Amino acid sequence: MPETENLGSFVNENKKLVREYLNARLEIYKLKIIRILSKAAGYFIWIIISLFLLFLLTIFLGLVAGFWLSEITGSYVLGFGLVTLLIVIKIIFLALFRKNLFVNPIIRNVIDRVSDEDEEPGVEK
Repeated sequence: MPETENLGSFVNENKKLVREYLNARLEIYKLKIIRILSKAAGYFIWIIISLFLLFLLTIFLGLVAGFWLSEITGSYVLGFGLVTLLIVIKIIFLALFRKNLFVNPIIRNVIDRVSDEDEEPGVEK
């Protein structure tokens, strides 16, 4: 019977320590989630701003190319038509190679970032 009393008293004595440990681990997980979400939000905002600027650049380059080709060909319709054709070809090219250009690199990047964040200093795999 002394063994059960020792085990019971051990559990009672260390209940507070276990509770503090679990609360500390929970806080660590909360902070990790906050860090991951804040990084993701930062990257998301950066991507949105970059895409908007790229969109503006594409519009202005299209206008410049359209006016330049219109000057060369002597027709606004032909100049802007050629620019439209180039943009359509670019869209088709991006649609055909979207996996190699966008999907696979993004998947690799996400996997690398998640695996880097899971590693703790001093722990080897």
